[in-house]
Amino acid sequence: MAEFRIERDVTIEAPADVVWHTITEPDQITRWFADRVELELKPGGQGYLGFDQHGKQTGTAIVIETVEPPSRFAFRWNRPQDEDPGPANSVLVEFTITARSPERTHLRVVESGLERLSWPDDEKESYTEDHNGGWAQCFDRLVVLFAG
Repeated sequence: MAEFRIERDVTIEAPADVVWHTITEPDQITRWFADRVELELKPGGQGYLGFDQHGKQTGTAIVIETVEPPSRFAFRWNRPQDEDPGPANSVLVEFTITARSPERTHLRVVESGLERLSWPDDEKESYTEDHNGGWAQCFDRLVVLFAG
């Protein structure tokens, strides 16, 4: 069985609480990740992430799993987009924030649960490749955001 790992780490020159707000507040999330964000920041809360990809609008519903300021934030998102995300049809996206110093923070994202989905392996492989690259771009934007 193939291993579908989506993990990305970055060190950000900002305090952990600032990084927390940047990854959990809709007006901040639009600065580095999604183009449109609706978010009810509580476990079980609903949300939406909208993306403008090459002039085409796409988006997905999300359900918040974990809110533990300032260290853990997790949500589920899914495909197909017409179903509410749950353990059987979605991927868990989990952020872990670790202060390395008062002004330096380690941020890690892990997407898990892909192996449980009923997609063909080639779709899972494509998703893994796309999302590893996508998180790299998003984390690059975060670094630039805080570099100023």
